[in-house]
Amino acid sequence: MHSLLSREKKEEEAGFGIDLGLSPGFLPQAATMFSCVGCFWVLLSSALVAVCSFSFISPAWIVKDQMRNNHQHHHHHHNNKDSVSFGLLWHCSESLDHMYRCYTFGGLGKFAEIPSSSWQTSAVLCSGGCALLAVSSLLAIITIFLPSGGCERRICTLAGYMQMASVFIMAAGLLVYPFGLNSSLVRSFCGDSDIYYAGECQIGWGYMLAIVGVMLTVFLPFFAKYAPKEQLSPTPLPTLL
Repeated sequence: MHSLLSREKKEEEAGFGIDLGLSPGFLPQAATMFSCVGCFWVLLSSALVAVCSFSFISPAWIVKDQMRNNHQHHHHHHNNKDSVSFGLLWHCSESLDHMYRCYTFGGLGKFAEIPSSSWQTSAVLCSGGCALLAVSSLLAIITIFLPSGGCERRICTLAGYMQMASVFIMAAGLLVYPFGLNSSLVRSFCGDSDIYYAGECQIGWGYMLAIVGVMLTVFLPFFAKYAPKEQLSPTPLPTLL
């Protein structure tokens, strides 16, 4: 009886030892299943894709608000529009009947009818940079579900390079856009406007939102560098970082 009890006690101790031996092996995997930097990188990338997309389709890059002239009713043709705004692909106007109408430049599918070649170039650059940022965001999401290792680091590196390229592309599009302020369409509403001078118009919230989005996108390659779960060696990025 005594030998039977001692044998059961030894088996329990052996089982306890096995549990203790296996538990540390699983703890590091659970701890490194998700990276805090990687999760923040994914969230920020997704948010900036939404911000850039919303700002690029916004019609409020250049805006002009006019005060109604209610003292001259006999001049019904005077101040026939209360406000007007321009974007990359849209222009909107508000008439005296308080209706705000938006139209695409020349209609959908007529890219050549955008009133300025500078705006055409800006539209290509901004949409291309935003699409590249969206693809890199998808790659960032994929890295969450990948095990730590070389494959994850390579995808983080690729996404970081794509995000860096999207910053330069979208920034170039934003810099090119003001060159179109000297077009005849803008001059008809904004008066004596010229390159980097809006005349009677002003910079709208859509253009400012695009600038803020591009400025925040600059930080994404830095987070991509430290996004992998195992930080044995950071992912290689250009030396300028």
